[in-house]
Amino acid sequence: MTVRLDGHLRRLTGVLMVTLGCVSCSCVPLPDRDAPPAPPPTTAPPTTAPPVTAAPTTVTPSPSTTAPVPTIYEPYAGTVPAVEPVGQRSVGQLRTADGRIRTYRLYVPNSIDPTTPAPLLIALHGGLGTSEQFEANSGFDGLAESNGFVVVHPDGIGARADGTGPRTWNGGYCCGPAARADVDDVGFVRQLIDRLDTERPIDPSRIFVAGHSNGAILAYRVACELSDRIAAIGVQAGSLGVDTCTPARPVSVIHLHGTADTNHPIDGGVGSGVAGVAFRPARDAVETLAAADGCSPTPVPGADPTNPDLTVTTWTPCREAATVRYVVVDGATHAWMGHPAFSELASSFVGEPYTDLDASRAIWSFLTAHPRR
Repeated sequence: MTVRLDGHLRRLTGVLMVTLGCVSCSCVPLPDRDAPPAPPPTTAPPTTAPPVTAAPTTVTPSPSTTAPVPTIYEPYAGTVPAVEPVGQRSVGQLRTADGRIRTYRLYVPNSIDPTTPAPLLIALHGGLGTSEQFEANSGFDGLAESNGFVVVHPDGIGARADGTGPRTWNGGYCCGPAARADVDDVGFVRQLIDRLDTERPIDPSRIFVAGHSNGAILAYRVACELSDRIAAIGVQAGSLGVDTCTPARPVSVIHLHGTADTNHPIDGGVGSGVAGVAFRPARDAVETLAAADGCSPTPVPGADPTNPDLTVTTWTPCREAATVRYVVVDGATHAWMGHPAFSELASSFVGEPYTDLDASRAIWSFLTAHPRR
């Protein structure tokens, strides 16, 4: 894994100023002294001089007005590297409105004041994963310790009748038993936020969701349907799984996706995994959220000068200072970037992790910079 020091964002700007001035004058001749007296004045209808038609002028726009200025992308800005998570881990349960018993794993770092409202990150595992697996695989606990936020890893529903087994989320068109049973996972996330807020103070302007694969698909659904609680989402290898996305308030988004992802192909289509779903293109999701957030229709290109594998596209400005960012990673597979595979079996399904970008830290860097305004 390559870790780069954060720097200041530099932007290139160009300004063109044009000042136009117009001066006109006219002369009225004096009357002839030998001319007969003028007749008494009469009231006549006003006359209007015919308009002067100017020759058409062609203005060639400056390059600065026709193409956005590329920006420098610093994926870890505003964050510090993960440290050993020495805080408190716990496992919890709650009964949802549909009668199911749902489980989650909570990490509260020692680095935060228990009486001060803290940011909350809800981290959603991928399809067939678990809260325990994603907690170990993502490294969010270590980032929470070093950067001062609470992280909770909920569980999707299990494939077996007793709720155990490979777990999935109902993100809309995906995935598995959760989607087929139309499980209210958005309602589960809402109840989970309420539960955690009763146990310790949570900063309502800094409630975020991260997700991988099927968890990323649910994160998009949460952005569409729970925008009154969620400030921003950060995902890898997902898409928008619902047909209607009308968030009541703007939700910022960062989406990472690898070009070598065969489980959820970046351009859509049936993947190599077991879901059997014809996935929608990744870019459709970010463009839909950019439109819903009222962002500028013209995205700004960007790049990380230290990593040529990254192609960055950002939609900004948006309503309420939101931002939508799409990071395409050349050669990256479906595996969670920058972290060792959870197991050899996992690698056989999702590929070897891309090592030159830490997805967890890059996502947290974006999220912490985009609280609810």
